[in-house]
Amino acid sequence: MDATRVKVALRSTTSIAGARDSAREFLEGLVPALASEAAETVVLVVSELVTNALRHGGGTCTMDLTAHPDSIEVAVHDPSPQVPRMRTPDLNGGTGGFGWPMVNRLAHTTAVTRQATGGKTVSALLAR
Repeated sequence: MDATRVKVALRSTTSIAGARDSAREFLEGLVPALASEAAETVVLVVSELVTNALRHGGGTCTMDLTAHPDSIEVAVHDPSPQVPRMRTPDLNGGTGGFGWPMVNRLAHTTAVTRQATGGKTVSALLAR
């Protein structure tokens, strides 16, 4: 595996654990190694972005992880044009609302890029 970039195609909600595993494997191969707290933050963001993409994007997505000198980029591509939005978390009904605000707090930057194919890419840049 290339230690600076990996691409993973994911299908169905069972792929969330696979996305976390792929992220951990990618991060373990980096030199210099990430501090354990930074690595777990990346894995948490992977989990949130993939969960949202699979739940709201039609059940399929692709994830790219890229190691830059000072950061790790997580990019998740899905076929839905609907962009994530901030909303008040649902404390009673279980409909969510926690993930996107958390990703925005943990990341240095986030971006949503609409694709010509009608889908989107949601990316987060995290400290290395």
